Amino acid sequence: MSTAPEKPRKPGIGDVFRALRRPKIAIMLALGFSSGLPFFLTAATLGYWMRDEGVSLKAIGFLSWVGLAYSFKFLWSPLIDRLDAPWLGKRLGRRRGWILVAQLVIAGGLVAMASLGPRYGLAALGAAALVVAFASASQDIVVDAWRIEAADNTEELGLLSSAYQLGYRIAVITSDSLILFAASHLGWPISYVLMAALMAIGVAATFKAKEPSAADEVLHEKSAEAPLWTGRGLFDAVAGPFVAFFRTWGWVGLLMLAFISLYRLPEFVMGPMATPFYHDLGISKDMVGAVRGTVGLAASFLGIAAGGLLVARIGYMRGLIIGGILQGLGIASFALLGRYGADPRLFGAVMMCDNFGVSVAGVALVTYMSSLTSLGYTATQYALLSSAYAIVGKLLKGFSGAVVDGLHASGYSLMQSYSLFFVGAGAIGLPAILLCLWLAAVQKKNRPARHGAGQELALAKPAPGPASER
Repeated sequence: MSTAPEKPRKPGIGDVFRALRRPKIAIMLALGFSSGLPFFLTAATLGYWMRDEGVSLKAIGFLSWVGLAYSFKFLWSPLIDRLDAPWLGKRLGRRRGWILVAQLVIAGGLVAMASLGPRYGLAALGAAALVVAFASASQDIVVDAWRIEAADNTEELGLLSSAYQLGYRIAVITSDSLILFAASHLGWPISYVLMAALMAIGVAATFKAKEPSAADEVLHEKSAEAPLWTGRGLFDAVAGPFVAFFRTWGWVGLLMLAFISLYRLPEFVMGPMATPFYHDLGISKDMVGAVRGTVGLAASFLGIAAGGLLVARIGYMRGLIIGGILQGLGIASFALLGRYGADPRLFGAVMMCDNFGVSVAGVALVTYMSSLTSLGYTATQYALLSSAYAIVGKLLKGFSGAVVDGLHASGYSLMQSYSLFFVGAGAIGLPAILLCLWLAAVQKKNRPARHGAGQELALAKPAPGPASER
């Protein structure tokens, strides 16, 4: 008598957090923290500092363009893929050597920002912030490559991605919220020095991590067959990742890049105005830090777990659609604060919506992009994808302050101007959701048999195993 095959157990929310007991997953959590810590220190948090010093919204918006370093990291990622880090590469390996170099430069750049401050002029401060952003983008290139290459299978890739996002969100809460307590009582310069000291968490994780041997073998074989300084080697390092990507996906690859570039627009565009909004609304630094460090942090954790469960149960594409909707609604909810004022309960509810929606969307997108890379080109291909996801938003967000100022000048009150801006920022995510629906339909007809790090991943189906892809 035949029996029906047992259905695989559906993942539960506990699976996302139980995996943190594994050493490799815990290391990924710390590296995710190290990746996320500098991001807001050259963006929204820097804007709060500038607003405290009386800098205009327009200047704050333009200063946020230092973050364009994240958008163009694919330009130097081939060098990181093919060359060892100076002094450290031979001892630690290619991936870990570059991670450590980037972490040390970030820490030094944050100390420089603390020393300079706005009193030496925005140009000097912007230059130091640009160094931090460049080193942070470089760290992201290598940490993303390590995350994908260190995974033994599809399930572990998802768990590593979830741990990365969890660490990243903890860092965001630290550098966007908890830092406000320090700034309120110790001042901004000391707060930035403290953030530099926290980079030690990532440094310790780098020494504990193991170099992904399989990827190292492929990269060294490529270097031996065609050194970087030869024509063939240079072509393979620079053009090879893009040729391999479009050979795998064809014209659908262009559709993927267009979708990825639009998906996180709402978060990018509203970013520079969030902390000046708190300032102008009259919310104290202590309240912002307390709410974002408690309610916001809890909502981020829940969003990460929910994003992992969504992708594992219903697949990448449907997870991306749901995440995109939640992200847009969370960002548009800031308009309620402009309409009804700084009520602590309303502020907490808005923080919950924002952090939950952004976390779900981030989990879905990072897992989807991770599934599209090829071994041997991991760093460059993922840098291309993550640059595509950031470049449009980074360009547009520089005009965010000009938009709010323009609305205010046209006759709206400052709070009405902020409210209209946040509603618009949430709404610009709609084209990405529509494009995602089209992409899901196209990929069903154009799904290659194998891709990523050699794993068979179904793009429009749930991945097997416990809650994994984030």
